[in-house]
Amino acid sequence: MDDDTVEIPKITDPRRPRHRRAEPKPHRGRKAAKIAMRVLTSIAALAVLSGTGFAWSAKTEFDNGFTHTDAIGKDAPRSLGGDLNILLIGLDTRKDLDGKDLPKEILDQLHAGDGDNGGYNANSLILLHVPADMHKIVAFSIPRDDYVAVSGIPGYDHAKIKEAYGLKKAATETKLENSGMKDKVALERAGREAGRASIVQTVRNLVGVPIDRFAEISLVGFYDLADKLGGVDVCLNHAVDDSYYSGAVFPAGPQHLDAANALSFVRQRHGLENGDLDRTHRQQAFLTSVAKSLKDTGTLTNFSKLSGLMDVAHRDIVLSDGWNLLDFARDLGSAGSISVEFRTLPVLRYDVIDGQDVNIVDPAAIKKEVRAAFGIETTPNTPTRTPTSIVDVHNASGYSGRAAQLSTALTKRGYPAGTVAPGTRADGTTTTVSYGTGADADAAQLGDILGVTPTASSSVEPGHIRVVVGTDFTMPAELVPTTSATPTTTSVQPAPDAGKPVATTIGSSVPCVN
Repeated sequence: MDDDTVEIPKITDPRRPRHRRAEPKPHRGRKAAKIAMRVLTSIAALAVLSGTGFAWSAKTEFDNGFTHTDAIGKDAPRSLGGDLNILLIGLDTRKDLDGKDLPKEILDQLHAGDGDNGGYNANSLILLHVPADMHKIVAFSIPRDDYVAVSGIPGYDHAKIKEAYGLKKAATETKLENSGMKDKVALERAGREAGRASIVQTVRNLVGVPIDRFAEISLVGFYDLADKLGGVDVCLNHAVDDSYYSGAVFPAGPQHLDAANALSFVRQRHGLENGDLDRTHRQQAFLTSVAKSLKDTGTLTNFSKLSGLMDVAHRDIVLSDGWNLLDFARDLGSAGSISVEFRTLPVLRYDVIDGQDVNIVDPAAIKKEVRAAFGIETTPNTPTRTPTSIVDVHNASGYSGRAAQLSTALTKRGYPAGTVAPGTRADGTTTTVSYGTGADADAAQLGDILGVTPTASSSVEPGHIRVVVGTDFTMPAELVPTTSATPTTTSVQPAPDAGKPVATTIGSSVPCVN
């Protein structure tokens, strides 16, 4: 063997005899060609291995570059069969992950005030259901002003859902400061981690389904993403002029917006026919436009192009532990034209509580709608069944009178009244329905009304149902008493219009919105 070549083992065919025979000495030209071929083969193999190593290294760097969070919790319920429920939140803060103000030149582009504006509200809340077969994605926008039950936040049992993050963050930081923590960055990070866990728990309690993945993107992240993509395409049903608030001044019809204007587009709520509900449609249109851009440019299936988004993603996005975003994006890209249906959670009416404009919602109805849309089995409705099981109600809400109110409402619906008592330590603080022997059918029907999945319990007497009214409880609309009297001084306002579901596919045209 020549000194300047590397011997490559020959691949022998086992069907041939293995006897050797003398081979003629190769001609000098053939020998040189053979050496050259070996060198080229070695170079090619090295290139392949180097390329693979580079891809693996870049992939690892991409995955490890994110800030991760344990917001979901290791013991939280999970979806079955490979389905994924993903909560995306847009955090309305003008600060970075360490709590420092963004540079002035960036704040000027955001048209959103300085670092003291915005607080830590989750102004964008979208729950995505991605089935294992990726046949159809369903996305629910959650209006930020929905007035919902919260827990673990001192002084609050209900709040606007957007505030579950910031209120918990502030309470956590105060507690840590009182215990002696002085490091501002450490306080910021601990507060945000608590805020993330709070918003995940609040949304999970409202919709009644597991949350498997979580992603947080800051206000500047919307800007950076649109900027990296070279802007986004949008379409408006009407011309808008919101120069004072969001800076959105656009004509009607399809148009291409740069990053700053794209941010104004998703932030506008003043001057819109349905206010915040129309803003949820803007957010849906923004996501559709981003998906179209990623697909049109081949980014979802091209590793090098995906890596180009690395700096933006690492700077602006926080992911739940164990979520490999790169693999998820490539899976979406390889799945082809996936159907997507955007919905908005229903709102019963608008109200004012403690001086704040809020959306009044029916949590039980929301749970039913979300579970049905996600294809999760629900208990069949049996409205003609006359219940015979006795219903005991325990009040673990922290507010007097709620158990008695529910017991009275259920009695009017035909459920035999049982005991009304304070909650015990064993009851916990979450609304539950449990039942004893022989009460399963009545419990299933009651669970449908309350939006809670019943469970069998040996601690409940036979023929009894135990309802624990927790801090997350809101009286279902169908149990609220109505009157036949016709109002004479006020008119009945129509329910807020959440709009019809928007059906599209990843990469399709962008829908027109208000």
